[in-house]
Amino acid sequence: MTSMVNSTELLAYIPSPPQGVWHVGPLALRAYALCIIVGIVVAIVWGDRRWVARGGEKGTVLDIAIWAVPFGLIGGRLYHVITDWPTYFGEGGSPVDALKIWQGGLGIWGAVALGGVGAWIGCRRRGIPLPALGDAIAPGIVLAQAIGRLGNWFNQELYGRETTVPWGLEIYERTDATGRIDALNGVSNGVVTQVVQPTFLYELVWNLLIVVLLVVVDRKFKIGHGRLFALYVAGYCAGRFWIELMRSDHATEILGLRVNTFTSAIVFAGAVAYFVLATKGREDPADLRPGTDADTKDGSS
Repeated sequence: MTSMVNSTELLAYIPSPPQGVWHVGPLALRAYALCIIVGIVVAIVWGDRRWVARGGEKGTVLDIAIWAVPFGLIGGRLYHVITDWPTYFGEGGSPVDALKIWQGGLGIWGAVALGGVGAWIGCRRRGIPLPALGDAIAPGIVLAQAIGRLGNWFNQELYGRETTVPWGLEIYERTDATGRIDALNGVSNGVVTQVVQPTFLYELVWNLLIVVLLVVVDRKFKIGHGRLFALYVAGYCAGRFWIELMRSDHATEILGLRVNTFTSAIVFAGAVAYFVLATKGREDPADLRPGTDADTKDGSS
């Protein structure tokens, strides 16, 4: 009787990209950075269209983004570094690497929190309600997150445990021009080091489902006052919770669980509470027109 063929040889696994960086002269084009940029642009453009459809002024979202995006990037990086501090400040770590945002590592919780502060500043300057803005941009934000997960695919990061499922993700050994292993900047030499659960893909698909949910709920129930944004946060946290339980890449743990599982649960509870307690219905379109702090104080126009 002929020997049995290893079952894994019959499976068509998902390949990782051979590289995540392309050099054009002295310029390094990084897929991760490009995905983040594309996601931001998509979120701004779609968010502005939704804002106008709700009665707001065209260009408002771009004006707010000037504040929110830098704050969000800083917040996302800070959260990542704080929750993974041994990588940068522990034994063998390099504190300078904490500044290298292009290498990957943005925590969505920090991005939303500090990005929200930036958005609040922008909304105050424009004289518009922050919760209403959040409802307008919520679908675009989660779509941007889905696009950003493609950057994790190029970086071969945010993956799960080893697996033999047909949709497993191949992780390649990458080397530089000298043959030295360089997982971030190198090019695949064809060697598959492991096959893992593609948790980046699970989150990407989950985020797309949330996009559909938000659009459908918004059209059918016309909710406002920040409740659609709260629904986005709750939906994302629900997915992130179970996806975190599948991941095997390095992360800070508390009581044997990844710190992001606790963050997901806590933020989920807060988002649900806000959704239940916030004002029902949608804002008057007149409230979405820009004003100024001076107008609010002295009633001038």
